[in-house]
Amino acid sequence: MTLTGIGVTVRQAGPDDAVGGVLPRWVALPESVEEIAALLRACAEQDLAVVPVGGGTKLHWGAPPERCDVLLDMCCMNAVLEHAAGDLVVRVQAGVTMDALAAELAGKGQELALDVPSGAGSTVGGTLAAGLPGPRAFRFGTARDLLIGITVVLADGTVARSGGKVVKNVAGYDLGKLFAGSYGSLGVIAEAVFRLHPLPAERRWVVAEPALDEVPRIALALAASQAEPSAVEVDRPDPDGPLVLAALVEGTAAEARARALRDVVGGGEVIGQPPSWWGRVPSGEVLAEVRFPPTATGAVLDAAAGAGTALRGSPVAGRLLLATDGQLAVSALRKTVEDAGGRVVVLATPDDGPDGGVDRWGQISGLALMRRVKERFDPGRRMSPGRFVGGI
Repeated sequence: MTLTGIGVTVRQAGPDDAVGGVLPRWVALPESVEEIAALLRACAEQDLAVVPVGGGTKLHWGAPPERCDVLLDMCCMNAVLEHAAGDLVVRVQAGVTMDALAAELAGKGQELALDVPSGAGSTVGGTLAAGLPGPRAFRFGTARDLLIGITVVLADGTVARSGGKVVKNVAGYDLGKLFAGSYGSLGVIAEAVFRLHPLPAERRWVVAEPALDEVPRIALALAASQAEPSAVEVDRPDPDGPLVLAALVEGTAAEARARALRDVVGGGEVIGQPPSWWGRVPSGEVLAEVRFPPTATGAVLDAAAGAGTALRGSPVAGRLLLATDGQLAVSALRKTVEDAGGRVVVLATPDDGPDGGVDRWGQISGLALMRRVKERFDPGRRMSPGRFVGGI
């Protein structure tokens, strides 16, 4: 089997290219949509499994693939293709880093209103594929909400587009919604079109240390406040330490609105820069995401305290990340959270061994439908096989 002669740069894989401990044979570096299509056609002909990667910041998330012959590295597809500033729209290749995109847009006084919770080097495609929201999702929505068009390449090399800049659609499917959060299991995200927002004139953060049992009440009051915070986040790096709450206000009269939020919180300080932990994933070998109705904040915070983990996330959006370097009692945590109307997903476990029997995903009510979608888009199970929910 070979990948030569298809017009795509290919190199032998090395130890640093492993995905969840699974080492690919080759790393491919396409430079265009057409090259991605040519590569996937060749992989289809030879039944080679493909795992797409952007900056690699979340490559250890999800289950290890059942097999990985080709790591498809999007680093060479890193161009901002079109910025229609007057229309507040940008079209980019999937390998563009979020930092580079932010710098490009800031030159025109605009932004993609996401705070990507990961390290430097996160790309547009990886951000979409992982689907993890940032702090300002409370006000602006997630990446999939800001996505208005997408170009993808399917497992057989078919190029499909939907939404903005439509050329060809896959009838009956909203590709943006399907591919966001799909962990590369349906195909390769090649390009994306986003709606933008003007950069706010001012930003202020209210930072306080409320008592743990006061957080649910404060969060509900902040969510309903006429001062309209863009985000409300909590952070507790030490399971036995204090919890810090921070609320962001953006736009006109930010200082006055922040002071109003401080009154709601019952104290704290107003600062002009984000806390050092803002928008970052908490560190730990085991990382879990908890989604829950905001009304269940108290129960979820208590469950996290009982699990002995660091935590960070949004009580107003109903999302927390839990991190630990030790064992996480997933079953007990999941039962408490599910009883409160939420769910727990284990995003990452140590990369030096198998999952150890951890149920990463829990019960998924739409699993049968998701399997049918996988069969429709990737009947040969060549795209990130086994990485996603239910072994998809």
